[in-house]
Amino acid sequence: MSADLPLEEPRRRLNASAAAGARAPHVWERSFLPWDCYFAVVWVATVLFAMASEGTSLTVRITAAALFGLLVPWYLVAGRPLMVAYEENCGPSVRYVVGLVVLFLPPAILVGETRLATFALVPQCFMLLRMRQALITIAVINIVPVAGWALVWRPDAHDLYYNSVFAVVTLAFSAVIGSWVIQIIAQSEERATLVAELEASREEVAQLSVERGALAERERFSREIHDTLAQGFTSLLMLTQVVEAEVEADPAKARGHLALMARTARENLAEARALVAGGAPADLDGSSLPDAVRRLAARHAEQTGVPAEVAVTGTVRGLPAALEVVVLRSCQEALANARRHAGPDAAVTLGLGYSPDALLLSVRDTGRGFDPDSPGSSPASGGRGFGLRGLRARAAEMGGTACVESTPGKGTAVTVRLPLDARPAATRSAP
Repeated sequence: MSADLPLEEPRRRLNASAAAGARAPHVWERSFLPWDCYFAVVWVATVLFAMASEGTSLTVRITAAALFGLLVPWYLVAGRPLMVAYEENCGPSVRYVVGLVVLFLPPAILVGETRLATFALVPQCFMLLRMRQALITIAVINIVPVAGWALVWRPDAHDLYYNSVFAVVTLAFSAVIGSWVIQIIAQSEERATLVAELEASREEVAQLSVERGALAERERFSREIHDTLAQGFTSLLMLTQVVEAEVEADPAKARGHLALMARTARENLAEARALVAGGAPADLDGSSLPDAVRRLAARHAEQTGVPAEVAVTGTVRGLPAALEVVVLRSCQEALANARRHAGPDAAVTLGLGYSPDALLLSVRDTGRGFDPDSPGSSPASGGRGFGLRGLRARAAEMGGTACVESTPGKGTAVTVRLPLDARPAATRSAP
């Protein structure tokens, strides 16, 4: 904040009403009673000093005290309500301060000791006026009474010098302390505003985090449904079509496919229960990843009638569940795409490789293939489904890669590589 900011902004009051909003009140806003007590002490002390003055007659002292006493009702009626209210009332404030100065000058000129009241008048000027107006007013309050007193009473040089120095020191003290306090209050209010904005921003960030988390969970759930339940239902539909064609021509073969449909439905039900419970996929429950991949290959062979070979290389070992789930889901997605798009006679080869620093999965088929550079050339390449986009997203979340290579008429190869130190993206980005 620039040093001259308080000079240009509206006045800064040292008090505020309790209706300052939901925030905790500042120290100077909590109660005006301490100021009332301070003003009362200063005014009583001023009257006592004025009555004890030895340089003027009793009549003059009583007159000065009576004139000075008019400041009390003026303060109670016009001044205090303005200082208590947290509002900008430039007109009423200026009128009050002008009345304050007019009532103060006569007793201050008649009896020099009355100038003690400047300790009560100066704070009121800073409470009610803009900075420049307050500085001009306190200059009048400190200088004019001395000048008027010197013209009226013609004091000796020593007394005039003493009172003049006192007035200058009082003026300098009032200006410096008043300006300093006002700048502190302005800075405190600015910081309070910044704190409020920060709290609002934190609430907004928290809300956005919740929304982002919900969106991420929704996307994860959608991928899980696509890679498990949706593929299972697709397999059931395909088997239903096969059974319809076999039920009269080859009842024995149709019964075999019906048994496969029942097993597929049970596996789908197990996947659904695991998905709802938030546990490991049914194929990984109590078994190793290579065994789960072999079961997927066997299931693919049963549904298509074409063998699917599985090759496992490297030292098989237990890995974090998140890694194995990504590999399993990627294998399911690649096999589902092969069943739907590669063709009925396409052979599939699955490779699972354990290297010192990575886990590799490859699924290759000898089917129709597609042109990866041609948008929409294959439903698996995007479209409205999740398809290979979900496969790539899973790998990316674990810090790995998923590559799809295909040539029309020469089949498709899906390769997934996951680093062994992979962690979910949310964990990697956390401090």
